[in-house]
Amino acid sequence: MSKVKIQGNASGTGVVTLTAPNTNTDRTITLPDGDITLGGGADTSLSNLSATGENKVCQAWVSWNGTGTISIIDSFNVSSITDLDTGLWQPNFTNAMVNATYTCFVGQMNNAVDNQCSNTAYSRTTSKVEIGHFEGNLRRDLALMDVLVFGD
Repeated sequence: MSKVKIQGNASGTGVVTLTAPNTNTDRTITLPDGDITLGGGADTSLSNLSATGENKVCQAWVSWNGTGTISIIDSFNVSSITDLDTGLWQPNFTNAMVNATYTCFVGQMNNAVDNQCSNTAYSRTTSKVEIGHFEGNLRRDLALMDVLVFGD
């Protein structure tokens, strides 16, 4: 018969608690024939998501410089930004969305005071979304724009 040995770490002060489930059914833990290391928390990588969980994470995001020569500062699932006009840009997705009913959040950093600012997500397709920035009734370029996309 095998034995179970629990050994603490000599330099550690943490407590390990093993709690039985609230059930009347016996449960079995079968260990592999070899050493294993547990830790690091849950696997939250995109490759580990189930089909029902994928739409709960950000599918694409991008931060870009919207003045002068347009340049992506950092991004996920955005291949490029097309400069359509003053205050009007088009983030292009690396991997297309399943449908065009996703949700966009558009943000900006604007140091101007007393300006009525608004951001708008215009035309949405599975491969891109058009973003506009307004100050009053005029579209205007900004040094820092952000878009987050959630959906399928």
